[in-house]
Amino acid sequence: NSSGCTSGGSNVITVVVNATPAIPVITAGGPTTFCNGGSVTLTAASATTYLWSTGATTQAITPTTAGSYVVTVANASGCTRVSLPKVVIVNAVPATPVITPGGSSAICQGNIIILSSSTADSYVWTGGSTSSTLSVSTAGTYNVTITTNGCTAVSANKVITVNPTPTVTVTNSGTTQLCYGTTVTLTSSSATSYVW
Repeated sequence: NSSGCTSGGSNVITVVVNATPAIPVITAGGPTTFCNGGSVTLTAASATTYLWSTGATTQAITPTTAGSYVVTVANASGCTRVSLPKVVIVNAVPATPVITPGGSSAICQGNIIILSSSTADSYVWTGGSTSSTLSVSTAGTYNVTITTNGCTAVSANKVITVNPTPTVTVTNSGTTQLCYGTTVTLTSSSATSYVW
């Protein structure tokens, strides 16, 4: 005190400093960029308790929406630490592609028809072609798979019909060696229409 007198010593207060947990690492169980309808499992490093930015209190969460996810962990002493964010990107699935034919879907043998797809980053047609258009000369069913931002969509089938080329024969009603002023009738084989 002010007189210089001292007491025998105070009571002892023990101060304990508990260790702070390491910054928790979030591990993704797959790609963190995926198409709409997909998901990824995010798992925090082992701790005593967990609190995710979503409100979940489990060690792992499975987000299906885009966002930045963090987790706060606590050890047995109650000390907490917040993770670095884990960013999840969700890309939209492209609209179902539309195949547009460059004319009638029924063509004559020997002709071609051009099929065009809706715009995308990449294309795979029936048969393996990878351009935005497909030249078709054989009958069949065709579709296209498009990819945009890593997400795919498949078109409806387009049926192409190839009609055979008719065989044409012309017959005459008499001799084709004519005298002036006489005629001969020429007759075509049967068809839908004729142009002489």
